[in-house]
Amino acid sequence: MADRLLFRGVSNPLVYSIDSRPIVLIVEHDATKLKLARRVLESDGFVVSEATDAVSTFEALKTCYPAMIVLDVQLPGMDGWALARRLKSNFATAAIPIIIVTAFGTEADRQYAHATGCAAFVEKPISSTDLPEIIRRHLSSDPK
Repeated sequence: MADRLLFRGVSNPLVYSIDSRPIVLIVEHDATKLKLARRVLESDGFVVSEATDAVSTFEALKTCYPAMIVLDVQLPGMDGWALARRLKSNFATAAIPIIIVTAFGTEADRQYAHATGCAAFVEKPISSTDLPEIIRRHLSSDPK
């Protein structure tokens, strides 16, 4: 029932691909960083869905229910913090782990990410080996 309310007509959004690889939604406004993250995660066995802002995030969530969201803080329109709060306050998306990513991280930001319910807080730049490792670590500790 919850998926029908959020996903309007999509009765069974996918968490894992047909071949059982986890779906990761990357929300990043910078096309170069988005392309790099996609390449890194796909080469490490993930299926990647993309969004560049809050509106395209909600559009992507109509077709898939990702196992993880990697969310940049600096987005056009609604910023990543507001989007994370919205996702965590919606019963249909609250269980999706979110990794907050930012180039301007402070200890206060780290604490805010935790208070918002995010699984992790990561400062840019992220190495191509660290990102898949961070995602796998949080997926393996996820009770889903």
